[in-house]
Amino acid sequence: MSSKIEAVEIPLERDNFLRTLLRELSGTLQDVVGLEEASGFISVVGQRIGDNIDGQYKAALQVKQLSYEQVRDVLVDLKRRIQGDFFVLEEDEEKIVFGNRHCPFGDKVLDRPALCMMTSNVFGVIAAENLGYAKVVLEETIAQGHGGCRVVVYIKPSAHADAAEGREYYQS
Repeated sequence: MSSKIEAVEIPLERDNFLRTLLRELSGTLQDVVGLEEASGFISVVGQRIGDNIDGQYKAALQVKQLSYEQVRDVLVDLKRRIQGDFFVLEEDEEKIVFGNRHCPFGDKVLDRPALCMMTSNVFGVIAAENLGYAKVVLEETIAQGHGGCRVVVYIKPSAHADAAEGREYYQS
């Protein structure tokens, strides 16, 4: 009997299961407490994950603080490692603009913009902890139905940063 069950083809494996779990958790939060509150809860998790990832890269690179270039490269690399496809669109002394062609959550992110707080917080925490300040603006996201993401990380307070709608992060 069990050999017949094991032979049944269903898309059930750990990665898909965990992404589906996160999708359902974030969807339940969005439905019960609203998008803003759900985003807040997910932000707390993102903060902790950002702190952890920042520490891992610093330890691996044997540095106490990441440089601007290292922050930029870490943000791209960490997304690559979790099967995102982030890349730098443009950068200057005020900001880094990232594009993304594939979300690490895959199709499970659709209609779950609260999950984008993971990107905002991880990027914001790493940038602020190493550069002193960050404001992350999610201009376009796959979760909202765009073909890709456009994420701006302001690394200095400025009139442009002030005018943009996003989340600010400061060095702890």
